[in-house]
Amino acid sequence: MKVIQSMVGRQPITLPRLYAIADASFFSATEDLLCFARELAAGGVTLLQYRNKTGSARQILDHALVLKQSLPASVQLIMNDRADLCLAAKFDGVHLGQDDLSAESARRLLGDKRWLGVSTHNPEQVAAADATPADYVAVGPVFATNSKERPDPVIGLEGVRRARALTRKPLVAIGGIARENCRSVVDAGADSVAVISDLIRSPRTAAQDFLRLFAAS
Repeated sequence: MKVIQSMVGRQPITLPRLYAIADASFFSATEDLLCFARELAAGGVTLLQYRNKTGSARQILDHALVLKQSLPASVQLIMNDRADLCLAAKFDGVHLGQDDLSAESARRLLGDKRWLGVSTHNPEQVAAADATPADYVAVGPVFATNSKERPDPVIGLEGVRRARALTRKPLVAIGGIARENCRSVVDAGADSVAVISDLIRSPRTAAQDFLRLFAAS
């Protein structure tokens, strides 16, 4: 499996081609979320972001602690938005949106050992993220997506190509990415693809399918 390396302090990190996201809005119970995450791990997922846009800090931390305690150490766990809860749950890193804490402030909180990613949606944001202490830059939505109530404008494959030209950091593409189009996103310059919806049904099989597609490249 191809990986891309970046540096956190003096320690390199590796991003796999498949960056799975567990969005709490898809699950009615904690056990359902946990079962989903376990199936992803069984399917070969090694990087998993936990995302919860509507839950309280208590619920987010409760979910995070269960995930941390229940998943194998081979799965790197990323907290969406909340650097404080990332530390509280002892996650491996945090992923920030444009309206969250700045990358510089998050890095001061996280220290040098945890991973830090930043979401971007246009060339200006990509260029700005490239100048921050972020370890990787995410760009999207590449295709139309239903995983957000108010999605940013679709950037298409050309948007991925433009982002690739603007940063040497590992580039994660997100938004509407599925098994039928993931190869085109990588061919456009993404080092990793973040996937939400196409993993929900039969997560273990879906993860294995994605990894087979990438291994064949």
